[in-house]
Parts: sequence; structure tokens; C-alpha cells
Amino acid sequence: MPENEYGPRTQRYNRRRKTALTLTFISAVLFALAIAFVIVFAIQNVPTTEPSDVVSTNTDSAITTDTEPEKDPPITAESTATISIVGDVLPHLSILTAAKDNETESHVFDPFFAYVSPYITKADYAVANLETTLGGTENGKSYTGYPRFNSPDSIATALKNAGFDMAMTANNHCYDTNLAGLKRTLTVLTENNLDTLGTVLDKTEEKYVVKEINGIKIGMISYTYETSDSYPDRPSINGIFTSEESVGHINSFDYKQLDKFYAEMETHLANMKKDGAEATILYIHWGNEYQLSASSSQKTIAQKMCDLGLDVIVGGHPHVIQPMDLLESTVDEDHKTVCIYSTGNFLSNQRRNLMDLKTGNTEDGIIFTVSFTKYSNGVVALEETDVIPTWINLHKVDGKNVYDILPLDQTVEDWKTAFKLTDTYLKNANESYERTMSLVGDGLTETKEYLSQAKTARLEEFERLNNQ
Repeated sequence: MPENEYGPRTQRYNRRRKTALTLTFISAVLFALAIAFVIVFAIQNVPTTEPSDVVSTNTDSAITTDTEPEKDPPITAESTATISIVGDVLPHLSILTAAKDNETESHVFDPFFAYVSPYITKADYAVANLETTLGGTENGKSYTGYPRFNSPDSIATALKNAGFDMAMTANNHCYDTNLAGLKRTLTVLTENNLDTLGTVLDKTEEKYVVKEINGIKIGMISYTYETSDSYPDRPSINGIFTSEESVGHINSFDYKQLDKFYAEMETHLANMKKDGAEATILYIHWGNEYQLSASSSQKTIAQKMCDLGLDVIVGGHPHVIQPMDLLESTVDEDHKTVCIYSTGNFLSNQRRNLMDLKTGNTEDGIIFTVSFTKYSNGVVALEETDVIPTWINLHKVDGKNVYDILPLDQTVEDWKTAFKLTDTYLKNANESYERTMSLVGDGLTETKEYLSQAKTARLEEFERLNNQ
């Protein structure tokens, strides 16, 4: 091999070349590290700006992060609807005689309601059971009392003047002057600006009403019992078989066909709710006359109505007060129904000396009041109920009978002076009060306690929601 290829000279050259390459590599690495250090330092020292430090000269678009989400408005009570219901207005012939002005041949019933009228007008809506017909005197007819009632039109005027808003017409005397009398009754009541419930002029009409009272929609319906089922398609009312043409004009039920009644009520209740009903009341003519306790049939029907979801049941027909009860649904543990089985006689001539029942209970009535409250979140609840016993004071003025319906209000200190009573009549009034309260007092107390507790719980829950 030639010397000049692998000699000392060549070896020194190669060593110098390797050294130069090594120094170049080290310089490149150091340069790269320096650049990386500068970049990292620059990133770490870039000034940061928090959103809260941003200041905009445009106040409409300034960014803020401390604005709380808007809260729902607090839940508050918006309105209350108070409904007062009284018992049977049963104008016997002696009452028609007492109301007659012999000079004008007219009948004036207004004085009979003078003492009780302030209590009726106090309610937002007042209902009476008109247990007679207004069949007129055409075609030889006359005004009559028991057993087939036909009263002067002026009794409708007196009811309106006393403060009533509705007359219930489904009862066992609604057909006493047949279909013509039934229809004329409805016409006269309507002409006196009274709502009606329980019978209809046109059989295609709804059998219920949904009445808006102070912004609360109350569904109401009225039924009466039938006295026979001999003709299934033609019910008997007060022992009078209705005509084929009359079918569909009366809300009636047969004790022997209760399933049919329940099905009808279920349909009516569903339709009421479709029409906006927020609470419901059933007025029902049922039970046994002159019995101071509810029959098994009344209790069975009442429980079924509670299970269907009704809020209030108001009964009539026995002509005496029957107890008040708070029913618990068997299908909805949160639902209860207030039921008074009979509201007694509001106006009648059923005096103890004329009756087989000598206790005086047929002289007693009641103003039964329920109050519903609506809240701003849409909840409607029955919150209060109360009773004021009434007594019919039959006495004479200038030799003529006068029937005064007295409100036995405990807040009135001196009944003797307020109602112009003798000592005997005062004693009778006090006895009437005691009779009524002995029948309804326990149920009233239970109901008031339950409604008060339910209201407290409801308000506490609303307060909790308001504070969220």
C-alpha cells in the first residue's frame, strides 16, 4: 500500500477534521438549547388577563360573571271562592197563605229571609234547594203544597233578593206539575237571574255546570233519587212515572242500578275537568226522611263519590240535619272528601206538633259553607268549611203567621233582641242550635282540623320552594 495514503500526515488531517466536526455539533446543540430557553421564558412571561379584569368601553356588552339566574316568582294565594249551600225550600200551603197579600192577591216571601239574607249575600256564591215547581195557574191549575207542590213565581224573586245565585231543581218534587211545570220552573228561575242545576230545558244540554267564581272554576252537578224502576226507561219521581218525552230532562239515579249512576258520574267528572273544573261539588237528593243518621246506601254512594275524586258532597231530602263526615279515598291516599249527608229544612211548615217526629229537628236547617283557594302555581285546594245553624221561627204578627228563618250565629250576643224573640222562642232557638251542633259538631271539628293541617303543610312546602 503506498505510504502517502496512510502515513502520519493523513492521520493528523483526519484527527483535525473529526475535532472540527465535534465542535460544530456541540455549537449547534448549544444554540438549539439557547433558542428553546428563550421560547420557554417568553411563554412563561406572557401577561394573562382574567375575564373579570376586562374593561369594555361599551357598557351594553360588558362581560360579568356574578349575575345570578332569575328566580321564579314566589308562590302566593291569588283568590278565594266561598260557596254557601242551604237545605230545602219547601213552601207548604200554610207558607203560601202566610205570604199572600190579600189586598193585591200577590205573594211576598221576602220577609221570611230578612234575618238570614246578610249571611247569604256574604258568600261569593249561594245555592238553595228549591223543592217545589213554578208551574203557573194556567189551565185551571192552582197553587198547592204537599203532596204535589206548585208555588207562585215570586218565591224565585225572593230567593234572588235574599242573595241566592242558584236554585237546585233535582229533587223528588221537581216533576209535581209534569214536564210543562218542570220547564216553566226553569224559565222563571232564569228570568230571575238564578242559575239552575239538576233539570234541563233541552235534554241535549250538559247535566253539570262549571262556574267560575273569583277566578276559580268549580264543577257542580245535582242528582235526585228515583222512586221506582218499574219502567227502566221512564223513571218515577215522587211516585209519578215520567213521560217518554221527559226522559233526559232530570238528573236521577236508581238505588238498584248504582253502577249505572257511578258510570254517569265518572263521565261527568271527566268532562268537567276537560271544561276546566278545578274543584267539584255534588248536590244529591237521597236518604230516608226524618232519619237523623245516614243510611247505608248514602254512605256507600258517598264513598264511591270520594273514590271518584269529588271534593264536596252536599245532601238533602231527609228534612232533618244529618251528620258531617270527612271521607278518605280508597284509591288515592292523598284525597279526602267533605260530606254533609243532609242540610235539613231551610223553609217549611214541618213543625214538631204536626210531625210524628216530635223532637223539633224538622224545624232546623243549616248554612253550609266551603271555601276554595287558588295559588299562583295553579294549585286549587279546599281550605275552609263552616256551618251556621238556622231555625224557622213560626209566630204571629197581627194574627197572621210569619216564618222567620233565623241564623243562629254565636257571634250575635243577644238573639232575643236581635230576632225580637219571646223567652219561649229564645229557648226554642237555643234548643235548635244544640240539636244541630250535636249532629254536625264532631264532623265539623274533624274537618276543620284536617283542612288546617293540610293548609299549613301546603304553605310550608310553598315557602320551601320560594326559598330555593
